[in-house]
Amino acid sequence: MRELRMRRTVILVTLAAMMGTIGFLAAGALAGSAARSNATVSLRSTKLGMILVSSKGRTLYLFRKDTNGRSACTSSCATYWPPLVSQGKPTAGAGVKASLLGTTKRSNGSLQVTYNKHPLYTFKLDTKAGQVNGEGSSNFGAKWYAVSAAGAAVVKAATTTTTGTTTTTPYP
Repeated sequence: MRELRMRRTVILVTLAAMMGTIGFLAAGALAGSAARSNATVSLRSTKLGMILVSSKGRTLYLFRKDTNGRSACTSSCATYWPPLVSQGKPTAGAGVKASLLGTTKRSNGSLQVTYNKHPLYTFKLDTKAGQVNGEGSSNFGAKWYAVSAAGAAVVKAATTTTTGTTTTTPYP
């Protein structure tokens, strides 16, 4: 009798482990397929004006250190400034010029979305849609700016009054 109980326990534990493994693999497959989708870039009104945002409404930034359409942000930089990646051709939302959207291959082989040849990033400290906490910051060797519909850096002009103005300047 004791041996029969022991076998049942072993079988039940084995079945539970198998079911857990199957559930884990299924969840991973679902998450992986979601992560492998095509990115969408849209426009959103913020305190900086109309800027590019991800499908979740997160501000998209360009990095002045990037050159020739290639990302200069890797390792710990990409932890704080996650690149906007896409499995295939990105989608243009309302107000975004599809002809300016593209991709560039990152050092890890993933495709990073570009706009007007500028690799696009989000900022880890922008925790809600429409936040622009990374605007004008200097991290990892260069400045970061939100991106306008024209594909230029949105530079908030320094003023001495309480009202600020926003201008866009072309990215060299």
